[in-house]
Amino acid sequence: MLNADLHCHSRVSDGTLSPTEVAQVAFEAGVDLWSLTDHDEIGGQREAREAAETLGMDYVSGVEISITWANRTVHIVGLNVDPDNATLIDGLAATRGGRAARAQQMSEQLAAAGIPNAYAGALRFVGNPDLISRTHFARYLVEIGKCASVSDVFSKYLAEGRPGYVPHRWATLENAVTWIRGAGGIAVVAHPGRYRFTPLEFGVLFDQFRELGGEAIEVVTGSHTPDQYREYADVARRYDFLASRGSDFHGPTESRALLGKLPALPDDLTPVWSRWQ
Repeated sequence: MLNADLHCHSRVSDGTLSPTEVAQVAFEAGVDLWSLTDHDEIGGQREAREAAETLGMDYVSGVEISITWANRTVHIVGLNVDPDNATLIDGLAATRGGRAARAQQMSEQLAAAGIPNAYAGALRFVGNPDLISRTHFARYLVEIGKCASVSDVFSKYLAEGRPGYVPHRWATLENAVTWIRGAGGIAVVAHPGRYRFTPLEFGVLFDQFRELGGEAIEVVTGSHTPDQYREYADVARRYDFLASRGSDFHGPTESRALLGKLPALPDDLTPVWSRWQ
């Protein structure tokens, strides 16, 4: 089966490597078809494509859009989008707009919890200041010894109900799917196993996504357990979604799964890349 990895991040958003470096990791891992899907940003697409082509690896442009749905954050990946599409570019810029103010508020709350200067500390890990995120704060807290790992920081300080958590109002589901489709791409529900929705809420989410023109769902991803591979394969069958596969790689020491090392999709599912290959 084609070794496709269609979900990962670079320093253009919250990864630790440049797009060129991520391409090299993917190539060395045996990836045949790769996509860089930085959060709310397509500024790394040209570099990613050029690096992939230099290595002889097939590339498809991508992005991961943050949305607010049912008062929670959900991610929608766009694959095979036109990175020069003006509506997509403007929409992503608007979505990024509130990150700086949110980061300042997070820093103030962490200071009140006994961790001063967190904003300045987080900035040292940021490749793109417009995309400062909780992950950058987490890396700083690991550096100063507050926690042993990024995941520990999230559970102790940055998750909902913790001292440094600040909610943000992102794009809507309709925004994300419309921008992706308008840019010629396919909309994909990213790592659904990460969302704490009831079965009824999931049903409404998938129904709305499909009605808006969403076509695919991540089945095999670094954020899923083997049981969830099977669970979301069943969702793909039920809703007639295309199936996607991606590691959600952020860096060599921070990712649950390495690039190109995931199990194959179930044979009876139609892979999302069948649309452009």
